[in-house]
Amino acid sequence: MASFDPLLDKDGVRLTVDDAIATVTLTNPAKRNAQSPALWRALAEAGRLLPGTVRVVVLRAEGKSFSAGLDRQAFTPEGFDGEPSFIDLARGSDAELDAAIAEYQEGFTWWRRSDIVSIAAVQGHAIGAGFQLALACDLRVVADDVQFAMRETGLGLVPDLTGTHPLVGLVGYARALEICATGRFVQAEEAQRSGLANIAVPVAQLDDTVGELAAALLAAPRDALIETKGLLQGAVGRTYEEQRVAERGAQARRLRDLAGVSD
Repeated sequence: MASFDPLLDKDGVRLTVDDAIATVTLTNPAKRNAQSPALWRALAEAGRLLPGTVRVVVLRAEGKSFSAGLDRQAFTPEGFDGEPSFIDLARGSDAELDAAIAEYQEGFTWWRRSDIVSIAAVQGHAIGAGFQLALACDLRVVADDVQFAMRETGLGLVPDLTGTHPLVGLVGYARALEICATGRFVQAEEAQRSGLANIAVPVAQLDDTVGELAAALLAAPRDALIETKGLLQGAVGRTYEEQRVAERGAQARRLRDLAGVSD
């Protein structure tokens, strides 16, 4: 059943649900969807609010930029209203600083849950935290004007919003290091060629292409897709023989389910 009223609409994040598809939209185009701790908490809340019927989550952004990264106000002495500035956080204990960063990461960690497939629809700039948010998703469809960049190292920081693991998995260690160390732009053609993007299309075709991909994902039986996603997610950490065992176990569960035989 479609829900036309947002389940969440605050701090630059809107969540809507239409049957099995949820859409999370970044809604601050005037600031190129720059990110803040409040936005990260809203992203985490969106994940918690997803109904159990949702199978596909689309992440998109209003305006010409997906996300220009961290709002630089975080580095000012005053920070954001009602928030400790990053300068204040740096003066806290190791435990307090670790807990703060862990909370920020929660907005990035749920996109690869086993029960959903997430698609980032990325146009324009996706820089720093914006790049890492796109990397948090299972799949990325990019417009031909996309510009990915990881700028944290150039600012004397590191990418800490869960982006390093998927980046290395997608493009390999050497290229990931070069992208992070130089902070250079990765554009659409290279993104698709290197594996950062599944599909690259003209800007005008971005929404339709994402819709077609979502429909194709929904065409597969849910339980089979969940099992397949689990197999693929765990493959890197398993040996060839361990993966064979995992495949047999997953297929046995599927066959029993199809035959109506309980374990």
